[in-house]
Amino acid sequence: MTKLLYITAHPLSELVSASMAAGKAFLDSYKDAHPEDEIVHIDLFKEDIPQIDADVFSGWGKLQNGETLTEEESRKVNRLGEIVDEFINADKYVFVSPMWNLSFPPVLKAYFDAVSVAGKTFKYTPEGAVGLLTDKKALHIQARGGLYSEGPGTEMEHGDRYIKSLMGFYGVPSYDTVIIEGHNAAPQKAEEIKQLANQKAVEMGQQF
Repeated sequence: MTKLLYITAHPLSELVSASMAAGKAFLDSYKDAHPEDEIVHIDLFKEDIPQIDADVFSGWGKLQNGETLTEEESRKVNRLGEIVDEFINADKYVFVSPMWNLSFPPVLKAYFDAVSVAGKTFKYTPEGAVGLLTDKKALHIQARGGLYSEGPGTEMEHGDRYIKSLMGFYGVPSYDTVIIEGHNAAPQKAEEIKQLANQKAVEMGQQF
């Protein structure tokens, strides 16, 4: 059975969020086209995603030395292990995020930190790091109110470019996007922009 992780990084619903609306359009379409697939929704604003802090570094060090972890060290280290294992055991990834301050919400960065584990998603070799997720595919659905796909804003977009780079680092061979942009810059065209993006999301749901 194919397993898809539907990973959302927005605190609001599809009723007010353009990225979440496109995400829902994708998900409904995907379910229709792939009724046999398992879909797991990971809401990063509700999940426990430990940051890599002093407890985690201390816990990792104690594990290597065969020492006993504190309760908090154990909780965080075990939870991080659960997150990365769930990630590598999935077949497809869908990331839904808005552009916040030229990137994405910090909960998504914490999630990427949790799944960026040597020996799990990549490995070190004499020639450099090599991705291990060579049989996966990824999709990023992103809403950004300004224009960043061309012109002077292109180099300022660090959210989608980061995710694309990271998926490449993991070895993921297929990466697609559904981008909703310009609806704040051109409010008179906002509904048209969102509708076109939702239509693309529906099409992507059929083929992803």
